[in-house]
Amino acid sequence: MLFLFLVTAALLLAGCDYLPFGYTPIAEIVAAPAQFEGKEIKIKGKVVNATQIPLLEVKVFLLEGDAAKIAVVTSGILPALNEQIRVRGVVQSGAIIGGQSIALRVTETERLPGF
Repeated sequence: MLFLFLVTAALLLAGCDYLPFGYTPIAEIVAAPAQFEGKEIKIKGKVVNATQIPLLEVKVFLLEGDAAKIAVVTSGILPALNEQIRVRGVVQSGAIIGGQSIALRVTETERLPGF
């Protein structure tokens, strides 16, 4: 009975966005982009650059974590520089040639709470 409770609790908590696990290291995505192409992931890190292109209505920020950086495209509000954030999104590349991604990015689907 206790075992069943613990397994159920672990499964419920695994999906909770407030917990510090279940995040994909940015370095893993950058190292093997084809493995993550089109998949929804959760990442976390520090915002090191943010850009908005008004005419195209494009907003992109650079998220640094795990000794790597990745661009995040958002339709929401750009985060502040040096802000620590968590993001759920889909990994996309312009092209993958020889295992290397061109225009690797995460398209944000949700800004997750806390850090």
